[in-house]
Amino acid sequence: MSLLLNGNLVRDQIKTECRPRITRIIAKTGRAPGLAVVLVGDNSASAVYVRNKTKTAEELGIHHEAIVRDASLTTEGLLAIVADLNSRGDIDGILVQLPLPAHIDSQKALLAVAPEKDVDGFHPCNVGLLSTGRPGLRPCTPSGVIEILKRYEIPIAGRNAVVVGRSDIVGKPMAMLLLQENATITVCHSRTRHLAGVCRGAEILVAAIGRTAMITEEYIRPGAVVIDVGMNTVRTREEAERVFDAARLAEFDKRGSLLVGDVQPGAMARLASAYTPVPGGVGPLTIAMLMRNTIEAAERRVGL
Repeated sequence: MSLLLNGNLVRDQIKTECRPRITRIIAKTGRAPGLAVVLVGDNSASAVYVRNKTKTAEELGIHHEAIVRDASLTTEGLLAIVADLNSRGDIDGILVQLPLPAHIDSQKALLAVAPEKDVDGFHPCNVGLLSTGRPGLRPCTPSGVIEILKRYEIPIAGRNAVVVGRSDIVGKPMAMLLLQENATITVCHSRTRHLAGVCRGAEILVAAIGRTAMITEEYIRPGAVVIDVGMNTVRTREEAERVFDAARLAEFDKRGSLLVGDVQPGAMARLASAYTPVPGGVGPLTIAMLMRNTIEAAERRVGL
């Protein structure tokens, strides 16, 4: 029987571990760690993410600010906001919510964040620290994947791991983190030949390609550990019939839409020895790791 890897459970463990660290920071500095999230435009999904981040910060007692601007903001205006946050002593972590409006230079914005406050782990300085195995702020989602594997005592060292997806946010850092845990890594992408066959060689399969239920039964080695990083919304009955079994189809008919990852959920549950569901798997860990990064950034700034 497959083991369901409960991201909500691991999230709660991480949050519990964060609280005494916050208390120590307050005892030394007289203030809580500070997180600023910058949201530009009217992307509804981004707005939900920002609310969830600030809600978790509030719950933990982390000082938080959501700086919201409409889509008319220029690159220069965003850079000015980031510069101000860089200079503030009460802000330890800065997150510029992606995606940004098309006219804003996202790379300039991410480069402008001070590396020591880059709690997303996207700045080239932090990417370089990751790639060379030095301490630094790590991207939240890949770090969450490592946490769930370790806390469920799933061996990583020596195992063949395949990462499907090569994004700067998930795929590439995921590969580097797995490599640091002594896995043997293959990174696949849209031009990988015989993708299903490559994936079937994985003892640990991480799907982060951003395509609804693309990873089907033929991609999964029986007994593999499958980590589904995808988060996609199924909105049509035709697509729902392709993705879900009868029970989930009934749920789809009731709700009108359902979340699904990059892996076909029935195949994953049937073939994997352990797997992350969508929702409730990797997703909850992303925000938990953001909070932990904010605390770590504050600890470094105050010498803890």
